Amino acid sequence: MSRTTRADVLVLHAARTLGYATAARIAGRTGLPEAETAEHLLDAQARGWVARSSFAGDGGWSLTEAGKQQGERLLATELDAAGARLAVEDIYQDFLPLNDVVGAACTAWQLAEMGIGEQPVTLTATITTLEAPAHALAALEARLTTHLARFAGYHQLFAVALNQASTEPAWITGTDRDSCHRVWFELHEDLIATLNLTR
Repeated sequence: MSRTTRADVLVLHAARTLGYATAARIAGRTGLPEAETAEHLLDAQARGWVARSSFAGDGGWSLTEAGKQQGERLLATELDAAGARLAVEDIYQDFLPLNDVVGAACTAWQLAEMGIGEQPVTLTATITTLEAPAHALAALEARLTTHLARFAGYHQLFAVALNQASTEPAWITGTDRDSCHRVWFELHEDLIATLNLTR
């Protein structure tokens, strides 16, 4: 049976995977109401687990080192309570080759956009390369959500970004949206945090 993560843990974890985000964005990622999300963020701030800062006129939340450690403890407890550690470790091993493909494709596209790539890379070729990981991600997510419900949604976000990329290339690596690269990076961070690994 898939385990549902506590709301306060979801908020703390989203602050990590998103890196720096508004309460509204964290709420959108967790599926919680924004008001409830803000309450959890304030509680976490009081404990020194998150910090709020402003950049270019916009305010956002990020995880502190203490918050990272607390989050990893909470995720480890959840993982073991679900009896899913070995399963998630196996899934992570299957994820790594796909991560190599996505990372290489996104890097090549970024270099091509800057005009410094060693070989010409087209948008069509990049999208084609990312289609196989997108398809494989559906199966990986299904395996993950068998154990932990909070892993739901990555495949849909990645598929939407890939579909949008054919008419708007910023959906490949853009940092101002849930681009292919951003969604994949967040999934990688989610797995790393869950298993208490380093990149």
